[in-house]
Amino acid sequence: MVIGCCTITLHLPVARSLKEKRQVIKSLLTRVRNQFNVSIAEVDAHDRWQRAVLGVVCVSTTQRYAHGQLESVVHFIESQRPDIPLISYDIEML
Repeated sequence: MVIGCCTITLHLPVARSLKEKRQVIKSLLTRVRNQFNVSIAEVDAHDRWQRAVLGVVCVSTTQRYAHGQLESVVHFIESQRPDIPLISYDIEML
């Protein structure tokens, strides 16, 4: 069993308050959950309204599939929300 973890840092210039940030992030999290079979949540920068750190986790039998799944999530976020620049992401296999 392989566990793939991805940390994604986003810049949200469209958010002018924590309420707007939560609305954008909630929508994005729902889309990712519906499109991919992964767990995703906001894991850091909860009080910063123009930055979000997301944690994405998937479980697979092969490292190759888990890495590909997490790469697909990153590309999906970039393509679905071009107005939210992706600052960085890091993929780890456990």
